[in-house]
Amino acid sequence: MAVSSKISSTNTKLSNNGKNYTPALVVLTSLFFMWGFITCLNDILIPHLKAVFDLSYTQVMLIQFTFFTAYAIVSLPSGMLVEKIGYKTGIIVGLLTAAVGTALFYPAAGYRSYGIFLLALFVLASGITLLQVAANPYVAILGKPETASSRLNLSQAFNSLGTTIAPIFGSILILSFAVKGADELAKLSMTNQEAYKLIEAASVQTPYLLLTGMLVLVAIIFALFKLPVIEASSQTLSNGDTTSFENEHKSAWGYKHLVLGAIAIFVYVGGEVAIGSFLVNYFKELLGMREAEAGTYVALYWGGAMIGRFFGSITLSGIKDTRKRNIYAALVFVLAFVIAMYVTKEYQNLSNFTLSGFGKTLTFLGLVAVNYLAFNLGNSKPGRTLAILALTASVLVIVSMLTYGQFAMWSILAVGLFNSIMFPTIFTLAIDGLGKHTGQASGILCTAIVGGAIIPLFQGILADNIGIHHAFLLPVLCYLYIAFYGFKGHIPSYPKTAGVKG
Repeated sequence: MAVSSKISSTNTKLSNNGKNYTPALVVLTSLFFMWGFITCLNDILIPHLKAVFDLSYTQVMLIQFTFFTAYAIVSLPSGMLVEKIGYKTGIIVGLLTAAVGTALFYPAAGYRSYGIFLLALFVLASGITLLQVAANPYVAILGKPETASSRLNLSQAFNSLGTTIAPIFGSILILSFAVKGADELAKLSMTNQEAYKLIEAASVQTPYLLLTGMLVLVAIIFALFKLPVIEASSQTLSNGDTTSFENEHKSAWGYKHLVLGAIAIFVYVGGEVAIGSFLVNYFKELLGMREAEAGTYVALYWGGAMIGRFFGSITLSGIKDTRKRNIYAALVFVLAFVIAMYVTKEYQNLSNFTLSGFGKTLTFLGLVAVNYLAFNLGNSKPGRTLAILALTASVLVIVSMLTYGQFAMWSILAVGLFNSIMFPTIFTLAIDGLGKHTGQASGILCTAIVGGAIIPLFQGILADNIGIHHAFLLPVLCYLYIAFYGFKGHIPSYPKTAGVKG
């Protein structure tokens, strides 16, 4: 599945011969939304199933372990499959596989079986893995190579739109159902206890059946939509664009910046997922929040990633018009304001306006401003921007570990803003200059997403032994490595003739 990442074009919309890739990018971006939404629902499943099955933190982290282990097992076979059947067919197969996974939630809840839940998550993640292997490099190559990071950031912003909506959706349909503790259940008769436990588990059936229908519908749309054809073996797009490369190795593994990039993907996904997975229980323990309320605040963590990706798309796109950049940035601030008002419910204070009544919204906007400043310090250079954001994220996690109450909460939520562009930026830097090995590199990078299985599990072990508050040490180490990759690790060990500058 070798795909060229160096396709010459006149702008992000048109390549040589006037080929318009905008419709293809729009349709592909819908995939990013879907898998972001589904993946983030795990953060809602974790506290719910922890209560339903009375699990420890280590046991409940098997949800993320199972989900992200699929990336390690399925990514490379997915690359070979896509090489044989093509990108479009691969996307359709991925969507239908994911639909099978979401459908399995129905019998899992019906039998109240944690094992079937884990099986469903593995099948679901296998489908999403196939989607990622096909879609990420596809988006990266449909346009000018120097704006690949910006283009992938924009698509990932809609991925974050899915992750922002998912916690709200899950909190309303899943966490709003009050799970009874052991003491409360003991007061019920054995028959009523079993009935209530089944109802607890069954609260996930309707949401996941809805997802099954959506996935099948999107698969049908893709089957009917005409996408540009990538000729893997010849490094050629269907319109005839070709590119030659110098200093190529025999395989993708020969490129040091790719290998270091795979490690960066491993620790980034692990750190991001570890934080998101613990937020509901973290806020419950530190602030005494109800699970449903805490679940809505998780939307600010993932919503922050969306805000940051929009900023990244603006600052890394090479837009020279200062007025235009400022207008786009202002619109992103308005979006941040709306999200914060909704999550904090401070829109209810509009009739009696006081600054204190909008304290939480203003706090979030202040953090958004810091995030925008960090992007501008990056000076439109992907590597430098990545390093600055990673260092800031590590500081925020440390602050949260050393403080309590609202300060600790807002510090950890702000990390989402700085997570924003890490995955797409690492991805585009890692595949830079790989030529015919780009497809193999995509499989390697998607395999590295298994970090989302390993690191949260170890954080669960830490939480069980030293407490949830100080178990966030692992993400700190993750962000420090990413900062190294942004400053130095992404630089290829051979002279580049073209590609992503950073």
